[in-house]
Amino acid sequence: MFIISLNYKCGLEEVDRHLEAHVGYLKQEYSNGNFIASGRKIPRTGGIILSNVKTKNELEAILEKDPFNQAGIAEYDITEFVPSMVAEGFENLQE
Repeated sequence: MFIISLNYKCGLEEVDRHLEAHVGYLKQEYSNGNFIASGRKIPRTGGIILSNVKTKNELEAILEKDPFNQAGIAEYDITEFVPSMVAEGFENLQE
């Protein structure tokens, strides 16, 4: 599993210009089974995506398609981890 932390490299006005395309991209990746959760950071400096793809290389290829990435307005910090403990109801997150 991967945690992707997006950090905006520009003002929110520029981010908002690309937001509709970014949301469409997210919906497509949910449909493809690649993302399991996402949302904005508070304060709104970027966002977080949880992904269950198998490899970092696969994830990087998927993130290349993000309109935020293509417009150069976000940077991505990728952390891989293996959930060893989860709360009741989230057992499907364990490998």
